[in-house]
Amino acid sequence: MTEGIHHALARAREAANGKDIRIGGGASIIQQYLREGLIDELHIAITPTILGGGERLFDNVDLRKLGYECVRFEASEKVTHVILQHNK
Repeated sequence: MTEGIHHALARAREAANGKDIRIGGGASIIQQYLREGLIDELHIAITPTILGGGERLFDNVDLRKLGYECVRFEASEKVTHVILQHNK
């Protein structure tokens, strides 16, 4: 998609026919959707794996200011699940 995130989301909604939509892409794509408040729920699975440098998912993104809050947090020995929701 080269027409922007709003166009991509409209196309995805049309294709999903009322079902949930999942966003694919790297940190910069997710950041764009977060900044626009277009992500209703974000599920992050954190594992204790060192991958290298990469992009930081929340660099320059103030989730609290954008209206997101942690609604669920579950930790186990191998993974931590964090669910964030947008308060519209």
